Amino acid sequence: MSVVQEQNIKDAKLLATVAYWGFLCILPLVLMKDNKFAVYHGKQGLVLFIFLVGGFIAGILPLFGPIIYRLVLFIYLALLLWGSIAALAGKRAFIPVVSKFAEKITL
Repeated sequence: MSVVQEQNIKDAKLLATVAYWGFLCILPLVLMKDNKFAVYHGKQGLVLFIFLVGGFIAGILPLFGPIIYRLVLFIYLALLLWGSIAALAGKRAFIPVVSKFAEKITL
């Protein structure tokens, strides 16, 4: 890895870490749109946020709604930790399904 890449990762670590925390996924996408590391984590955070909102909407459904919401919330929190820890370590977290959707996002 080159010195420039290492500096880019170092500069983006904080915003890449908070990219997984709900609507804060917008921060790296807007503030560091030229930094590939920040944008990578920002896109994954955006996919996870959409997943969380979908789970919240499904939670309104009678009978199975609360169960679905709790399951979505558990998965979201686990992936939030996975992505945040990887970003803080300066690594790209390849989250299987999330990464596939994130790659399709164009800004």
